[in-house]
Amino acid sequence: MPFANFKVPAGTIDDEDKRKIVERTTELYVEIYGERARATTVVLVDEVVDGGWGVGGNVLTAEMLGSNT
Repeated sequence: MPFANFKVPAGTIDDEDKRKIVERTTELYVEIYGERARATTVVLVDEVVDGGWGVGGNVLTAEMLGSNT
């Protein structure tokens, strides 16, 4: 079963963006594995609480990333 897990800052994408992630990721797996993958592809979109992640040793926030959503 193909599986993808996307982690995004909480509140930075809307339901339509999440739908696009799920649909496009599923299509990518179908392109790679064939149509048989469609029914079993699992895509998770996890929203990480603000300040709950970092890059290069620095904690990041939505404000620091310039999020307008």
